[in-house]
Amino acid sequence: MTAETTGAVPWPDQGPRGVRRVVRPVAGVLPDGTPYYAPIGEIVSDGTTVTCHLCGRPLKSVAAHLRAHGWTKAAYCETFGLERGQSLEGQETRKRRAASFAPRLIFDPAIRAGSAAGRQRAAAGELAQDAARASTGRPLPEQRRRKAARAAVAASSEVAARANRNRAARHRAEVAAQVADDQGYPTLGGYVRARVAAGASLAAISREAGLNKDWLHRHLAEVDPAAAAAVRPGLAGRDGTRWLQAVTALGFADVPSYLRDRHLVRHQTVSAIGAEIEMSNHAVAAALARHGLARTAHAGKQKAARERVAQVAAALGVDSVPRYVAERRAAGWTWQAIAAECGQPSSWLRRQAAVPGA
Repeated sequence: MTAETTGAVPWPDQGPRGVRRVVRPVAGVLPDGTPYYAPIGEIVSDGTTVTCHLCGRPLKSVAAHLRAHGWTKAAYCETFGLERGQSLEGQETRKRRAASFAPRLIFDPAIRAGSAAGRQRAAAGELAQDAARASTGRPLPEQRRRKAARAAVAASSEVAARANRNRAARHRAEVAAQVADDQGYPTLGGYVRARVAAGASLAAISREAGLNKDWLHRHLAEVDPAAAAAVRPGLAGRDGTRWLQAVTALGFADVPSYLRDRHLVRHQTVSAIGAEIEMSNHAVAAALARHGLARTAHAGKQKAARERVAQVAAALGVDSVPRYVAERRAAGWTWQAIAAECGQPSSWLRRQAAVPGA
């Protein structure tokens, strides 16, 4: 950061005091060596005046002042990373200009005609098209990038997630209303109730309505909870021909015994079961719920983790790995020393120490 001493132009209220010496800090230097006195991509204003990037003077209108530097507004905005529509005047100047323009908009025929033509082009979308063409290939101004960054910080991940959930819920409601209207029912729930009473499955109803076959399995409870609760007893125990063929080929008499063996005994995940019988994860999850079997997330990984803990405990001759880790730490052992004794990574040991009740 450097500073430059310049001769400041006296303001009208300075009278005969003449030119005084003002020291203005230099914010940076352009590639051609020109110093500038306000940050790139920012407008420095106190509400009444705006600081000129080229000389650092606070002015009521930098746009009018640029002629003294031989610059145009377009070149100024591009050089200093400002948006083309950025005002270069103080707030009070803008208010006076707007107040003086209002009567001209009423009494000046040329201005009235121009304003009407502009409104007509805006309504037809021509102004937006012109702006899009003008911005094509033009780098994004630093001022716009900073605005986008601030907006991104202001919109936290939680807010974004909530907005996404709300948008998805609205979309599901629109789809449900459209399906009900296409099928001639007042609501999606009424349509589903009638079709289930006629013996159709949710997958068949989804396909009949032109939806993904798992759509009603996933979303009926969200779109119409009353309908989901009403059709659940009618669907309980009802397995399609495809399900029965798949489990019979694997040596099971019915679907519940197959699911119980795979998920609760062998601890296979929903994905693994779906891959075995060539069905989707949603279809497997729906079958588990239909037969009253609790779904365990990451069942295979949890089983493997429990087996690993049991193996380490047996090798060390202890009944609890968390207690073993706690005792070693209390005796002053380092994580590396404990890891060397039991042959397990220190990260795994730290997770065992965090197990509740350790």
